[in-house]
Amino acid sequence: MPPDRARRWGQRACVVLLLAIMGCSASGVSLRPDGSPGPQECSEDALKTMRILRMRVSDSADVELDANQIDARPITLYDGPVESYLDSQLGMLEAGTRLYGRVWTGGPQVVVRYYEAHPPDGDVVPICAVARLGKGQLRKRPDSKPGTAILDYSGASVFVVNAFR
Repeated sequence: MPPDRARRWGQRACVVLLLAIMGCSASGVSLRPDGSPGPQECSEDALKTMRILRMRVSDSADVELDANQIDARPITLYDGPVESYLDSQLGMLEAGTRLYGRVWTGGPQVVVRYYEAHPPDGDVVPICAVARLGKGQLRKRPDSKPGTAILDYSGASVFVVNAFR
């Protein structure tokens, strides 16, 4: 690789690393003693967008938790970013919409918060939603290693929220 090309690549890598570090610290999510995320407000942009998309608090739809593990049993989720797949309509978001968010595996149950939606024929928009599954079924299996959560099911429900609690 020519020296100036290598230097440009190195500069880009530093910028990406710096943005990743800033994004982690700027997320404003405090962790509880068990490693699960604490309360977090939704952005005004997300609240406005959800009103426009007719997404009301407690509206729900089916979701595949990891777009790379659709219909797999069991699945493994990792701490960090996740791309999920909407199986049914949520407000004006149609099935097939990608949901982008973050997974926390530190507590007894997996916590998945969604911050963005990308409809198949549209632009990425801000949202606030969480993944839930009744009867403790987002509880990670005992054979889960630190930083991971093994779940028996690939699907869950996604619920619209106005703040993360």
